[in-house]
Amino acid sequence: MALHFEPAEFAGRLARLTDKMKEEKLDALLLFAQESMYWLTGYDTFGYCFFQTLVVKADGTMALLTRSADLRQARHTSVIEDIHVWVDRVNADPTMDLKNLLVEMDLLGARIGVEYDTHGMTGRVARLVDAQLTTFGQISDASYLVSRLRLIKSPTEIAYVERAAVLADDALDAAIRLAKPGADEADILAAMQGAVFTGGGDYPANEFIIGSGADALLCRYKSGRRKLDANDQLTLEWAGAYAHYHAAMMRTIVIGEPTHRHRELYNACLETIQAIETVLKPDHTFGDVFDMHARIMDERGLARHRLNACGYSLGARFSPSWMEHQMFHAGNPQPIEADMSLFVHMIIADSDTGTAMTLGQTYLTTDEGPRALSRHPLDFIGA
Repeated sequence: MALHFEPAEFAGRLARLTDKMKEEKLDALLLFAQESMYWLTGYDTFGYCFFQTLVVKADGTMALLTRSADLRQARHTSVIEDIHVWVDRVNADPTMDLKNLLVEMDLLGARIGVEYDTHGMTGRVARLVDAQLTTFGQISDASYLVSRLRLIKSPTEIAYVERAAVLADDALDAAIRLAKPGADEADILAAMQGAVFTGGGDYPANEFIIGSGADALLCRYKSGRRKLDANDQLTLEWAGAYAHYHAAMMRTIVIGEPTHRHRELYNACLETIQAIETVLKPDHTFGDVFDMHARIMDERGLARHRLNACGYSLGARFSPSWMEHQMFHAGNPQPIEADMSLFVHMIIADSDTGTAMTLGQTYLTTDEGPRALSRHPLDFIGA
């Protein structure tokens, strides 16, 4: 079997989950998030683009309902033993199969939590699930139950995150070698992703971000490539990925002579990220991290040019995003604890002058303070 964790670790995760379910007074949980299934059982697939769900009872019983294409995938990559297949057909409604499965599992009238806030749960699926289950039992939104359990990483998970960070560093090395006047963004992107693959890594859960010139102010992937001018700016956001665990980084590389504004914005990014390191530890919250970011940026007159979030938790994630639910934004009460893997990014997009500057890396939290997982310093990068 293609398992990335020992059976004892999966058993420990299931025990933590069922304990939490009992606290929440849930008889069962319907998992629709692929990362939840992966964390709990090892199940590794992109089949969540179709209907599938993992039913977990409070006594630890599990059953997967999926399509025929994922039957062998589940057997090969997971510890799930009870696998049910719904049949593709005209006007198929797999939620009827789900209700029948829940009856077989003696869950009629039970208190059932559902993971609604996930890419594996489309609006149509949510409506079908609600239509079948509203009168079946007591249904509640349990979108963040597993998500919160996944925040604290085990030693094996930390090893995977650390390996992902090495691959992210390798990708930056590849970019720096190529980033110069006349270089093609396509070659840079290919070299970065190639470095991850060559190192034994995975596809990331979302596309690498690359943009130069005016596109350097964007913080999302877009189609289209260009060659770098003699004086240019190149914004990159990427992640090493290993066993689906991510370590993200972000940099803006200045090609040619940096402007005064580039230097000014870089200094703001560096000062802010260094200040964040003082609160990125236990006894602080995710909201505290954002407040530090906002205070320093705003004091420098950059309120209009910064974002309303400055990072998030990372872990094992599936497309279309490597971002976890827990983000650094105003008022987030989520406590910071040891053994979290957290990505901190500074993104400044000065549309008035057309100047971009970014700086970001992944940290492992400890009781003493954050440990940066990158071997690259937070130095200004020019080419």
